[in-house]
Amino acid sequence: MYQKLRFFTLLVCSFASIYTQAQSVFVPLNQDYYHLIDRYEIKRGKFSEGFHTTIKPYTRKGVVQLVDSIWASNSMILSDRDRFNLQYLENDSWEWKNNDTTGNSKKPFWKIFYQKKADAYSNSDDILDLHVSPVLNLEYGAVSGGTQNSTSLNTRGIEIRGMINRKVGFYTFISENQAYIPDYVKTFVDSYNQNEFRQADLRLPGMPGEGLTKAFKNNPYGADFFAARAYITFQATKNIQLQFGHDKNFIGNGFRSMLLSDNAAPNLFLKINTHIGKFQYQNLFTQLVYTGLQPNSQIFPKKYMAMHHLSLNISNNLNIGISESIIFQRDSTNGDRFDLNYLNPVIFYRSVESFQGSGDNALIGLDFKWNFAQRFSIYGQLMLDEFIAKEIFKSSGYWANKYAFQAGAKYIDVFGISNLDFQTEVNAARPYTYSHSDGSNYTQYNQALAHPLGANFVEWSNIIRWQPAKKLNIVATIIYAKFGEDRTPTENWGGNIQKSYDTRSRKVLYGDDYGNFIGQGRSANTMIYDVRASYQFKHNFFIDLHLLSRNYKSGNPLLDYTNTIQSFGIRWNLPYRQMLF
Repeated sequence: MYQKLRFFTLLVCSFASIYTQAQSVFVPLNQDYYHLIDRYEIKRGKFSEGFHTTIKPYTRKGVVQLVDSIWASNSMILSDRDRFNLQYLENDSWEWKNNDTTGNSKKPFWKIFYQKKADAYSNSDDILDLHVSPVLNLEYGAVSGGTQNSTSLNTRGIEIRGMINRKVGFYTFISENQAYIPDYVKTFVDSYNQNEFRQADLRLPGMPGEGLTKAFKNNPYGADFFAARAYITFQATKNIQLQFGHDKNFIGNGFRSMLLSDNAAPNLFLKINTHIGKFQYQNLFTQLVYTGLQPNSQIFPKKYMAMHHLSLNISNNLNIGISESIIFQRDSTNGDRFDLNYLNPVIFYRSVESFQGSGDNALIGLDFKWNFAQRFSIYGQLMLDEFIAKEIFKSSGYWANKYAFQAGAKYIDVFGISNLDFQTEVNAARPYTYSHSDGSNYTQYNQALAHPLGANFVEWSNIIRWQPAKKLNIVATIIYAKFGEDRTPTENWGGNIQKSYDTRSRKVLYGDDYGNFIGQGRSANTMIYDVRASYQFKHNFFIDLHLLSRNYKSGNPLLDYTNTIQSFGIRWNLPYRQMLF
């Protein structure tokens, strides 16, 4: 019997090795980079064949396939900047081109380094495909209107990616970082970060989108942190791809996502992507960290998320998607582990939750995108956390009507001006959306897995992207947000999704489950003006000039302030770190 089992296992492994397809790693999440891909999909007039743009990140192989289809199209009018951008995308993933000249450098360094524009060192053959590049981000800025009068970021690191036998892909990113953050960022991270109190009740600084941070030069605005992301991928079959590691994921077509965004720190996950024709089905099983406000000297408790998302291309330019997520936490009496019931990749999670008699946090999401006229795209999302059918259409403000939505539009080549693109987007979340009665809230490392503002807000964003020259990009962003805040630590008006919804203030104060509305609590609003000019001196080497003005107005005028930041920086193989909240 053992011999038969061993022979069968060997046969299956041999079959898999014969039919395993070439494996691609992913393009790191980067709004500037991903805008180019979305722009050319709209301009092309039909969706990409290699991936669904709602599910991010994209594979490098899929991006090159999209570029090849655009080069082959006879119906598109491309400007000189468009051709430069397409060549840039090709050069960045040159290993997926069928020639040896794509991305070649004119003058390699010592004939070993920078043989390709995108990589400091590279090797590509059937045994090992390897790409190694340095990572650098040096930024300094002056700040007015707050306690801190300067801001800076010093990032040094390395990025390594590649394939083994063109069947197993791997990616590693590590960096050492020090930063001085402005007042508004300090206020934002103080509301969630895990670091313990020290003298004068000051909380050690955090960094949005990162995990553990340490003090830097004993300055309350200084943060020292180590960043690392890594994963492996392989193509199980022609249509099924697996990825395992620590990184971020994003679902949606907007500037923000109300389903799953890259706002929080990286997390451990196993992802299964099944792509068959017009269907793309993603399973995501993650381990999340629930730190609360506990000291750093202990092991933080864990929680878990299982999520599946089905994306369907109804036509060449209309896509719809549906997703379901379950967040759960198990204490030591239950083994403090992933619940194996949620490993089922196709079952309706809500039925599993009910079957177990558990109180896990279930969420359902809907999304869509429609590209038309080779110039426009409209998109949207709806996240249902909890609702009572008889209350959902009433205006009574029932607390359990917990939902969030997004509506947005993109317009490329505005008024016929080449490479001038506009995007407008509205996001909103009712009070207590994403929260739960225990640690099973929709967070990772105390940071929201969807929108950075959590809940109890409405936000309107407008973005203009202009490329007046091949290597120059200008991005202008205006964001208005209205939200409600807690006046004291014991209040809970539904904005802080880490707080239990059982402590909601109307229930505690008045014994009332009704009358809840967006902006309840202490009213506040922000207006952000952000302008950045980025010049690409060499491939993925950018010089940035940046101006940001953030005006905060509170229901308590004594709390009003404005931060204005003017900064200069250089970036090498890194996206621009946006902190727009």
